[in-house]
Amino acid sequence: QVQLVESGGGLVQAGGSLRLSCAASGRTFSSFGMGWFRQAPGKEREFVAAIDWSGGSTRYADSVAGRFTISRDDVANTVYLQMNSLKPEDTAVYYCAAQKGVVAASGSGVDYWGKGTLVTVSS
Repeated sequence: QVQLVESGGGLVQAGGSLRLSCAASGRTFSSFGMGWFRQAPGKEREFVAAIDWSGGSTRYADSVAGRFTISRDDVANTVYLQMNSLKPEDTAVYYCAAQKGVVAASGSGVDYWGKGTLVTVSS
């Protein structure tokens, strides 16, 4: 069993930065691919970024590529999402996800989800 707890959300002005953290319990964290998804009000959940179990491969949604960076620290059992140049359209609840192997952009096959952290970007 893996439990995921997100933190770091909040209110920020457009152009600002935030760093989200996702702390994972369990000793098998290093065997999981990790990812971030988001869901804006009235919209479906969408893929944001993913990192494989080794940390050697990352993927990003086109909408955040070049602005967001995903990373992981297997000693701290934590995955991060550094968000720069934030835009109002980045406003959403951000969810951490863990999946054996690689997190699929569709979200199907995710083994564990966090409860989310709210990011609000004001214009």
